[in-house]
Amino acid sequence: MKFEPKSYLKDEFGIDNKVLRIAESVVNDITPVFDRIDSIREFNQYKVIKAMQNNKLSDSHFGGTTGYGYDDRGREVLDDVYRDVFKAEDAMVRHQIVSGTHALAICLFGNLRPQDELLALTGKPYDTLEEVIGLRGEGGGSLKEFGVSYRQLDLLKDGSIDYQSIKSAINQRTAMVLIQRSRGYEWRPALSIDEIEKAISLIKSIKSDIVVLVDNCYGEFVEDREPVEVGADIVAGSLIKNPGGGLAPTGGYIAGKKECVEKAAYRLTTPGLGKHVGASLGHNRHMFQGLFMAPHVVAESLKGAVFCAAVMEALGFETSPKVSDNRGDIIQAVRFNDPDSLIAFCQGIQKGSPVDSFVTPEPWEMPGYDSPVIMAAGAFVQGSSIELSADAPIKPPYTAYMQGGLVFEHVKLGIMISIQKMLEKGIIKI
Repeated sequence: MKFEPKSYLKDEFGIDNKVLRIAESVVNDITPVFDRIDSIREFNQYKVIKAMQNNKLSDSHFGGTTGYGYDDRGREVLDDVYRDVFKAEDAMVRHQIVSGTHALAICLFGNLRPQDELLALTGKPYDTLEEVIGLRGEGGGSLKEFGVSYRQLDLLKDGSIDYQSIKSAINQRTAMVLIQRSRGYEWRPALSIDEIEKAISLIKSIKSDIVVLVDNCYGEFVEDREPVEVGADIVAGSLIKNPGGGLAPTGGYIAGKKECVEKAAYRLTTPGLGKHVGASLGHNRHMFQGLFMAPHVVAESLKGAVFCAAVMEALGFETSPKVSDNRGDIIQAVRFNDPDSLIAFCQGIQKGSPVDSFVTPEPWEMPGYDSPVIMAAGAFVQGSSIELSADAPIKPPYTAYMQGGLVFEHVKLGIMISIQKMLEKGIIKI
């Protein structure tokens, strides 16, 4: 007997035939986009395998250490593999780094000194960095409290870098430029590697000793190059996003010039100890294997994002990026223009999850954010945004940011259930 996925989706998940027809139609239309994603995935997969081979990765590197973690060969090889994958002079990968924000904070505090100036080239950074910099909150030990000043160069109306204003924005005190590759909670395109290269080249021509830090969160393996390859001095990201491949249970990474990574390592531990300590506690295998899976998993999540854009565009919603746009991160933004539609979409994503599908997410006052936030995330790793999730600040124009998906079929199911939920609530008509 021939198996019919459509019948199963209708019988077991209650998805209407109208929704199934839309899903089937858009999949046929976006096949050429999938082919482009697969070609990048293949290249990045070979790159990761070669880095592991070059560093003679062995199962002996999967064991863990305790205590101080001196002479942890697995940890050292993991650093070297990341170094080679990201084409850097050095790298540091640690489960002690608890988030992307933590990794970035380590880079900032490690490489900036009192009286230095930090210049954000891509406008206001992601919400959770605001208190790190000192844009809000007092008494927590922000950069501002340590005498580091901050300025930002806003993006142009089309979301691109204001190249014309870079020269006048840099002064003698400007010691570091922060470039956020991903969109964050902003309606703007993620930066491509070509755009990052153009910006860094211009910055270095103006002041060669500026440290360029790229927030690489959500961008790893989306393209066939990484920011260090185009001149970034240091990059940072989270292992529960792209490079962890859905297997790393926690952690973050920093890669770039040896001096910059060393200063960051001194901030994570202490001056003098740096990368030489930090017990791996048996996490090495998950981090290695997650990195091995990352190019494939990122491609699956990108296909899910493209599918989401295609379906929502067919239903009349505004999306960013659009189906045919080149992508610089795994995030798909959908503008709903009203809170009920936004909440219904996120609740549908939760209902389609393998974990906590019975939970109904509601907006709440989440630490680090300036408005109530709704977060849908039925993940095997708490907070993992390489697994399918959708979140949004509850404020106009009510935009949802969907990301992740270990397998395309999960993203497809989550989107279909979201549409079904909106259909049942009378939010949309098909």
